[in-house]
Amino acid sequence: MDEIVALAKALGRVPQGQEEALQALCQAAWTRLAGRLREGVSPEDCGEAFSLACAWTALAGLEAGGGVERFTAGSVSIQTEGGGTRAAALREQAEEILAPWLADGGFSFRGVPG
Repeated sequence: MDEIVALAKALGRVPQGQEEALQALCQAAWTRLAGRLREGVSPEDCGEAFSLACAWTALAGLEAGGGVERFTAGSVSIQTEGGGTRAAALREQAEEILAPWLADGGFSFRGVPG
C-alpha cells in the first residue's frame, strides 16, 4: 500500500493534511479494483498497471470535491475548480490501463431479432 500512496503523491496534488485521506482512498481503490478483476487474475498479474490505476483512482477521490478557485466580494462571485472533470479523467485512465484484466462491465450484446 505504501508504494501506491507514494505513487499517488508523485503523480498528483495532495493538499497539506490530506495524507491520511489519501491512505484511505488508496486502500479503497485497491479493494474496489481488485474486486473488478476477472476471475483467476490477481493484482500482481497486472504488474505496475494495478498500482498506477489505484493511485489514479485515489487521486480522483481527492479531486472530486473540487475547491474554490476564485472568490470576489463585490457583486459576490465564486468560481470552483474543475475537480469533477479531473476526477472523471483520472478514473477513466485507471479503468483504461486495467482494461485487459478487468471483468466484463455488465454489457451483453445478444444479437438482433430477425
